[in-house]
Amino acid sequence: MHKQTKIAAAVVLTVGGFSAWAQQAPANPEPQQIERVTVTGSAIKRLDAETAVPITVFRMKDIKQQGLTTVEQILSTLTASQTSLGTSQAVGASTGGASFADLRGVGANKTLVLLNGRRIANNAFDGSAPDLNMIPMAAIDRIEVLRDGASALYGTDAIGGVINFITRKDYQGGTVSVGAEIPQHAGGKSQNANAGFGFGDLETQGFNVFGFVDFQKQDRITGSQRPFNTRYAGGISGSPSPANYYQDPNVWYNPAAPACTNGTFIVPGGDGTSCSMTTSNFVDYIPKTERASGMIKGDVKLGSDHTLGAEYFITRSNVKTLIAPVPFGFLPMNRLRPDGTPNPYFPTNPALSPTFNGMAADQSDGLAGTTVSEGGALVQPGYVIARWRDMPNGQRGDSNTNTQQRFTLSLEGTVAGWDYAVGVSHNQNKVDEKLTSGYANGPMIYEGVLTGVINPFGAQSAQGQALLDQAGASGLIMYAKGTTTNIDARASREIGDWFGAGRQSAVAIGTEFRKEKFTQQANPGYAAVVIDSTGIDPATYSAGSRKVSAAYAELNVPLLASLDITAAVRYDKYNDFGNTTNPKIGFRFQPSKQVLVRGSYSTGFRAPSLYELNAAQTYTNSGNVADPLLCPGGDGTGPNSVCNNQFMVLNGGNLKLEPEKSKNATLGLMVQPTTDLSVGLDFWWLRLKNQIGVVGDDSLFDAANYALFSQYFHRNGSNQLSSNGNQCPGANCGYVDVRQQNLGGTNTNGVDITANYRLPSAVGTFTFGLNSTYVTKYEYQDFRDGPWNQNVGVYSGAGPVFRWQHTLTGVWAKDAFTAGATLHYKSGYIDSDPTNHVSNYATMDLFGSWRPMKGATLTLGVHNLTDRDPPLSYQTQVFQAGYDPRYTSPIGRAYYVRASYDF
Repeated sequence: MHKQTKIAAAVVLTVGGFSAWAQQAPANPEPQQIERVTVTGSAIKRLDAETAVPITVFRMKDIKQQGLTTVEQILSTLTASQTSLGTSQAVGASTGGASFADLRGVGANKTLVLLNGRRIANNAFDGSAPDLNMIPMAAIDRIEVLRDGASALYGTDAIGGVINFITRKDYQGGTVSVGAEIPQHAGGKSQNANAGFGFGDLETQGFNVFGFVDFQKQDRITGSQRPFNTRYAGGISGSPSPANYYQDPNVWYNPAAPACTNGTFIVPGGDGTSCSMTTSNFVDYIPKTERASGMIKGDVKLGSDHTLGAEYFITRSNVKTLIAPVPFGFLPMNRLRPDGTPNPYFPTNPALSPTFNGMAADQSDGLAGTTVSEGGALVQPGYVIARWRDMPNGQRGDSNTNTQQRFTLSLEGTVAGWDYAVGVSHNQNKVDEKLTSGYANGPMIYEGVLTGVINPFGAQSAQGQALLDQAGASGLIMYAKGTTTNIDARASREIGDWFGAGRQSAVAIGTEFRKEKFTQQANPGYAAVVIDSTGIDPATYSAGSRKVSAAYAELNVPLLASLDITAAVRYDKYNDFGNTTNPKIGFRFQPSKQVLVRGSYSTGFRAPSLYELNAAQTYTNSGNVADPLLCPGGDGTGPNSVCNNQFMVLNGGNLKLEPEKSKNATLGLMVQPTTDLSVGLDFWWLRLKNQIGVVGDDSLFDAANYALFSQYFHRNGSNQLSSNGNQCPGANCGYVDVRQQNLGGTNTNGVDITANYRLPSAVGTFTFGLNSTYVTKYEYQDFRDGPWNQNVGVYSGAGPVFRWQHTLTGVWAKDAFTAGATLHYKSGYIDSDPTNHVSNYATMDLFGSWRPMKGATLTLGVHNLTDRDPPLSYQTQVFQAGYDPRYTSPIGRAYYVRASYDF
């Protein structure tokens, strides 16, 4: 079985580890067997410390010491990543509760995630990338992050880099650990426990079997539990309780105005006759999560040169989210009940017309004489339209259950001087989304309000409450399944010292066959009655499959004792995208033991995912935004209906998408003047074209950009966009097209700066480590040949790009004690509202551990020692208001403890 390990010339640990590539050997070294190994980013086996590639390594023993228990937490400390696409973004969105990685900020779908060097299945809900929550954490030994494009070896998805999770090897003995984190403020408590056991010595007994189980749980944090949710009135809704109502959409009324009861309020600058409410108190800042995983791995020697291995893991994650009660933005209400008696809830307002039937002069947009539900009641002249939030049914609750499995069978060994590895793996990811509370049968609500059974303005009668109870909906709403079957084979060997450099040249060849399938489907009968409260189109059905065949080769040639050249090339053939060839060339120059220079150039590609091609065409809602043409009344239309509203949007895949293509380059300098100090600079450049995605709401609905994006706005006959589009009656709806498309290009470059220092002393050993990234440029286009948008230090499109990020760690160790601190820093930026500057975000963690006896460790620590609140942001890209959960945490100061015992 091949062993993946650090190449010391390139590795800088994020937790105060030390790079030792230039250290002197001991005066009288002990004889030892030197093993050829494979590293992430190369297919050639070679001696440890014989090559250099830009890799960051996270070792689990250091990770546990810092109180990090999830992959999402670990990778949030990686400065090469611009975003943390975390579990909190499952709130109010159909992501299946997934969490993703995004190296260089070019998209999670361009970061390749591997487990023991092989792919795992993408998240079935959007098919873009694997869900990091599904990694079996208890079995992981280390995480290697290649900060360079690697399509020449790994194929599609490796444009931004590669993250390789490597499990323990030949594990013997047992381990058990328990831990908890308790925030100082309400909510968010987390607990974890794991155990493992292994037996058999692969070298002496010819076999090894081990298994691990892991359990994690986190409580939710709601917006109402954090005071900073009120500092920005994000999520303002014009569908409150009591309801607003109108005949003229430019003039709204509310029976409670101007007092505006039940937490509603007059919007500053409004007309004073209607009320609004903020929904941020109802939204989960962090959802409730439970996760369990297990892994078993076995290896057996076949003779002295071959090893047969089998591996299986399963992870199940359940994420429960809460958002505000259902808003109904278009509820016709009659003056009379079906029996001819007055509707007791119809507003008594002399400004209302008893003959009203639409705004158009010819009443072509009127509803009188039509039905709005299957109940059959007709809309009468003189009706009003109510905008109401269904507070009686409470918050909308979703439960996302995500199950990931993988089985791998491998054979590795040596034949005729060739180191070989062959394997077959089958991956499966399944996601079920269930409604648990707060959702409602839309037709029942429409009929109840129209006929005077449901009161949108106050307390309910017994009949009204019974109908609301009956309208409550729960059950399976969406399910998805994705599978990936992979067959791979590779071999490498030394081929001689071609140039008298004193070291062997080496070659590697490999091949791969992969089959991918996915399906995603709404529960059609059920979705049809809850579309008003979910936004999920009952017609949602997506499916696709593809086959990929590939061959690759890599050659490493030492030209001099100090200079190596490495070249690689990969050919991929797709049954749906033709073929592509991508090369990579690199060099390593080490003129002395203290200096190393390295560099590379490569091309990359990413084929559109099956989801991006085949996702169903569905109509849902935007976030709370303003119509860029009509707000604040560009044609006389009032702000109530066109400002701070949710509009109808068309989502879906696009079969006309083209592959993304990239050019990557790196140039690195590593200097180690003493055995205790090392410094590294890795400059990087990435140029991407044909980037696939959608224009973010903040750009798309910006009035300054309307001329650029007007082709995406499909307005109705009244030149308007439909509000709450899933409730739009009839075919005369206005919507915005936000389907997947090739947007244009992205250019980004910068430098990763690393430093390590070790200071032995009589009172213990001190180690200090710096990992940082400075982004010089990040610019992108919203469409082909369009203008370049500058993104460094500026919120543009879907978010900002941080100019500077760093993680600085100091650790002291002596005998059985270890203590340390870590400072995390992100620079500030200009917000989506340019009048606001989001301040920098710096938090400090403290940790310490004690080993009271052999095998036992007790760890204590504090996250966010200064209790720093996340800085104010006006972003509308995600449901949480007042800050941006993709980059900052709402938890605040939290204390953690962990106890473990190895035997």
